Amino acid sequence: MDKRTYGAEFGFQTRAVHAGNDVDRETGAIRRPITMANSYELPYDPTDMNWSSAGGTPLYTRNGGANQNYLQEKLQALEGGEDCVVLASGVAALAGVFFALLKSGDHAVFSTITYIAVYRLLNELLPDKYGIETTLVDTSDPRQVQAAIRPNTKLIHMETPGNPTTQISDIAAIARLAHENGALLSVDNTFASPYSQRPLESGADLVVESLTKYINGHGDAMGGAVIGAKSLIDRIRAEAMVNLGGAISPFNAWLIMRGAVTLPLRMREHNSNALAVARWLEEQKGVRFVAYPGLESHKGHEIAQRQMQNGFGGVLAFGLKADHDTHNRFVASLRVITSAVSLGHDESLIVFLGENDERQYLYPEEFHGGFFRFSAGLEDVQDIIADLAGALNAVGL
Repeated sequence: MDKRTYGAEFGFQTRAVHAGNDVDRETGAIRRPITMANSYELPYDPTDMNWSSAGGTPLYTRNGGANQNYLQEKLQALEGGEDCVVLASGVAALAGVFFALLKSGDHAVFSTITYIAVYRLLNELLPDKYGIETTLVDTSDPRQVQAAIRPNTKLIHMETPGNPTTQISDIAAIARLAHENGALLSVDNTFASPYSQRPLESGADLVVESLTKYINGHGDAMGGAVIGAKSLIDRIRAEAMVNLGGAISPFNAWLIMRGAVTLPLRMREHNSNALAVARWLEEQKGVRFVAYPGLESHKGHEIAQRQMQNGFGGVLAFGLKADHDTHNRFVASLRVITSAVSLGHDESLIVFLGENDERQYLYPEEFHGGFFRFSAGLEDVQDIIADLAGALNAVGL
């Protein structure tokens, strides 16, 4: 059997280990090597080749390279999609979806709770530069999505859980709305990863992953991916990768391929640690609120239970009963947890989002006044909790 063919008949962990890997035919190595080349040998007569084509026989790394292809095989298997394109970053993947699928005069609906790059692209850049109409809605309420759809709506885009508030949206319900109205649904799955949630199985047309986060898992490489039907992926690959140049480097593709092997093992710990921390924080008198889909108190808990198969992700949000400076002093008192952006690293990360966040008007009221986004790492959970407890004590909470 071809070692690269690992479909749904195999378990997720088996696919994480084997999909995309094979014996190197030149050396016999059981790990595919890094191919640090930007060009590949042309056929005897190259004159009929399309120099702007993507995929197929490697030609030029901007058109697709060996390590990128291996990684695409793995991600396609993990997400359960028909095809996959890997790009230079999560933002490149998002921009690729919007650039390839929307044109002047089209309309897109997107969530009030979403990554800053999506907010910038769909709320400002695409409307201002290309005349694409966009509408912000609370996608946790399908009725608002339905009310926002127009005859020229081509795309609905959302995150679930949403960054940074962990808002949950019903993928299956919104997929039905999109398809009934001739639109596509794209879902950013970065907070969950394909271990915890597979949006294509719930009816989404495209799933976007920032590979920089959980799938890489080591905080040392950047990448993004879009997975879905081949007809859609072909457009994104040609327009966003070849013609806009959003190609991933061979080394980053290799690093992410290596990291993805342990994704299921790491996600079990991220999910478990995040739930334990969230439950502990809920009991602390100095904590103003905690938002984590695994908590019964979370507005989207029931939907998350239904569509998140193996846990609720490693990210939560919480705020203190304190002023701006006290939030900063709390972070400065931490010893195990690192103050840094990003998420899904091996170490726990925390970032303080203050009152000057330009999107604060879109967040639920409890988030006003500043809050933390916390990414639970792989440390012993007792050490994470002790670190948080020490910081609360240090600031008098």
